[in-house]
Parts: sequence; structure tokens; C-alpha cells
Amino acid sequence: MKPVDSRTLRAYFRDTRLLVREFRYSLLLFTILLLIGTVVLRFTYNANQPLGWGDALDTTVKLMFFETTHEYPQGWPAQIVFFMWPLLGLILVVNGVVRFWTAFFNRRERREAWEVAVASTYRNHVVVCGLGKVGYRVVLHLLGMQQEVVGVDKDPGARFLPIIRKEKVPIIIGNARQQDVLEKAGVRFASAIVAATEDDLTNLDIALAARRLNPGIQVVLRMFDQDLAERVREGFGFQATFSTSALAAPALAAAATRAAVEYSFYLNDVLLNISRLTVNPNSALVGRQVGDVEQELDLSILLISDPSGTDFHPPAERVLRAGDQVVVFASLEALACLNRMNQVEECPPEERKRLGWLRRLGKRQTADHRP
Repeated sequence: MKPVDSRTLRAYFRDTRLLVREFRYSLLLFTILLLIGTVVLRFTYNANQPLGWGDALDTTVKLMFFETTHEYPQGWPAQIVFFMWPLLGLILVVNGVVRFWTAFFNRRERREAWEVAVASTYRNHVVVCGLGKVGYRVVLHLLGMQQEVVGVDKDPGARFLPIIRKEKVPIIIGNARQQDVLEKAGVRFASAIVAATEDDLTNLDIALAARRLNPGIQVVLRMFDQDLAERVREGFGFQATFSTSALAAPALAAAATRAAVEYSFYLNDVLLNISRLTVNPNSALVGRQVGDVEQELDLSILLISDPSGTDFHPPAERVLRAGDQVVVFASLEALACLNRMNQVEECPPEERKRLGWLRRLGKRQTADHRP
């Protein structure tokens, strides 16, 4: 049998506490009737054959569920219990008590309440609001980085919810713009929140609501309008705002080239790319040193993999050989030159003039800091 971890125990405790609070009046009335019935039967059932405390308690419980193993009593107080307790149990108590125990033992039917209980045990976690295609991938990446995650989505039938739940991520169903929903997700105790819905204003509302609950929380926004993303980051002091169009543009530009671009992004208006290639047998790269290629094409070689293994920090004197798998960090212009060299050709001088993204980037950073 798999042992229950401390988080699950805390979730059970919190969920049980909420259940008791929800059914407190039914449970209190049940307890009062149980005590009164037990006392009355103990002392008035039959003067010749008094009931013991255990027998009186057992009889009272059975009466409240329309059962009894004793004959009709002689004493009138006990007769009232025999007559009234089944009716009171049916009308006032049994329905609430039965529903309480059903909910207590069948928590899967109360999935939303149970996931709220689980989320309440999280600390220093990341709350991801909007579990569509982007939010779903954000959750998976965070889990891959060993981060604890709580998801929020207003659609209980959203496509990716079953997959996320399989990863043991609690999901709060509700509008993340509402404070009570963020409370259930544990935003007060979270380290960061990612607003990844498909609406810019919704994401902004979520971020502001989260800041009201937790002023120190790190806020990451997904926004479709790049200009608005910049203004929001500067105006509200959020840690990061990402424009969907800005993220998509470099990927589309890179896809239009023949370079095997894995990832692209802008840094101060300079489009940078991570790409990989395999050195061809007749390539102009064969026999060249890593440092020479980096200097000549203004790129960085991040790693080289060959049958002997993978070198994540290849030295400048490392010589490229046919069959080497190379991962580089470069501009599209540098990648174009690199690919031409990998196809036996040399990179023409007019193309090399367009290189130098590191120098361009350095000039822009200097200009940004110039008073």
C-alpha cells in the first residue's frame, strides 16, 4: 500500500474541516438528539429492566434510522423517543448526516473542493491562469523545472485539464479575475503568477488582483499587443510581459529560412536564434577551429556532439570534423553564412558585412544607458 504523504494528510484535514463547517448544523442536531435519546432511554425505558449506556446509545442510533431491537417501552419519556426520534431523524438529521459521510468517503465526486484543499497546502508555488495551449505548455515546463504548480481555468471542460491533472496538478475552476478564486489557488503564498489567457485585459486584471493579495508576487503576463506589453511592464513594474506576436514573429522569420532554427527571440530589436546542424563531409567547416568560426561569422558555438560524447563548452582550438553535430547561437545572417559554408561554399564578403550582431547589440545598450 502506497504511504500517504504529509501534503495529502493536510489536504484531508482541511477538506474534512470544510465538510464539518458545511454540515455543522445537521451534525450538531444529530449529536443533541443522540445524547437526549440515550439519556432518556437509559433511565426511563423500563424500570424493571433498565438499559445500560451502551445499549441505550445503540437503540437511539437505530431508532433514528428506523430500526430497533427492543420492544416498545413502558415509560412515557421513552415512548416519546421511540415515536419521535425516527421522524426527527428522517426530517431533520439523516439527510444531512448521510450526505456528510457520502462526501467524506467519496472525495472524487467532490473534485473541485478536494483540489481546493490540495492547493491550500502549497507554498512558494507558481499559479498559472488560463490552461489553454500556452498555459498547458507553461505548466509542463514548470514541472520539468521541479516547480510546484496550481492551475486556474474557468472552463471545467477545457481540453488540457485531464492531462494536467494526471501530472498531479490541482486545478481551481473559476474566473481568475475574482479574488476568491485566486485565494483558493493560494496566491497569497505563491512565489509567482502567470496570466496566460487569450485576453489582454483579463491577464492585466488577474495580475493586479494577484498584486493586491500578494504585493511581492512575481507577475508574468501573456499579451497579444507588443506595445501594450511594454507599457504595462513599465507602468506597473511587472517582472515580465510577453507579446504573443513578438514571440511568434521570430519563429516565423526563422522558419522561412533554411536554417534548422530551434528557438528564436528578440533582444533589443536584434533577432537571435539557436540552431543546429551536422557538419557535411565536404563542408568548408571541416578542419576549422571553433574559435576561428566564431570570430569569422560572429556567432557562438554552444556545444558539439560526436560519437565520443557531447562537449557543452567546446574550446576555441577544437577542430570541426565531418559528422559533428553543432549547436550555435547566432543571427539569421550568420546562420545563412554558416549554412553556405556547410555546403562547400564560402560566405561572400558582402554577406559578412551584415554580420556583427554582438557589436550592434552593444551599441544599442550603450545608447540606452547614455544620459
